Amino acid sequence: MTHLAAILSVLAADNNPLHILEHALRHVLYWLGPKSAGGTIGLPWAWSIVALTVIVRMILVPLTIRQIHSMQALQRHAPEMKAIQQKYKHDKQKQNEELMKFYRENKINPAASCLPMVAQFPVFIALYYVLRSFAKNPPTGDLSWLHFIPSIAAHTTTHWGGFVLLVVYVASQMASSYYMSASADKTQRTLLMVMPVVFVFVIARFPTGLVLYWVTTNLWTVGQGLITRRLIPKTASPFSSPFSRPKSDGDGDGRGAKAKPEPPKPRTPAKATAPQQPRVKRKKKARR
Repeated sequence: MTHLAAILSVLAADNNPLHILEHALRHVLYWLGPKSAGGTIGLPWAWSIVALTVIVRMILVPLTIRQIHSMQALQRHAPEMKAIQQKYKHDKQKQNEELMKFYRENKINPAASCLPMVAQFPVFIALYYVLRSFAKNPPTGDLSWLHFIPSIAAHTTTHWGGFVLLVVYVASQMASSYYMSASADKTQRTLLMVMPVVFVFVIARFPTGLVLYWVTTNLWTVGQGLITRRLIPKTASPFSSPFSRPKSDGDGDGRGAKAKPEPPKPRTPAKATAPQQPRVKRKKKARR
């Protein structure tokens, strides 16, 4: 309750949204953190970041549902949108106008697929400032994680465990991008799969706790994608392989159903017959 009162007092005292979020995250971490530092739950600091990530993703579930619905709508109307792009491919302005008109008529919001990531960005920045203050003034309690990362407030590359965490980050980010780019074309999906490898050189200079936060949210996205694929029926996408489309009663091109050809009957081998002997004509004897 004391931490909740502190969060409310911070919200009332400061008008800077990022500063408000930073103080709110700090109080949530202290609420989740070790009891030696005044925490209520009693988790180590590293696991407090994991728990904080889960709380943030649970709060963003409504935006995630909108993201899923938006991706489904884009997949469902992808053939019509591609037809518009082909029709006005030489007039980009007209193409954009027609696409926006199509979005309004079908109530599609293309930006909805980016809402969870955009909403997490301020949390990412605020957590960076919190961990930076941890590095300057280490709190009471253990800052290590799984005995191979000495401090979540230190840079990721200061210890060999940080390099292991970076490898896990790249793998989890690529898996997360695979599920988030279901409605993208081949070029966009390739770009999303390559970006984690390029971005790893930037994130390596961040505190280890930030990488741990991002790995946790990537694993949440992967689990969310697996559950979504099981619960929600798949929709055909024009960017998928033609061999992966579901089979229908028709001929595959939407021109109506046709009778399936009967498989050819197996040929039975002909019975072997004995070779016929040539007939020899006998001369009749004359009667006496």
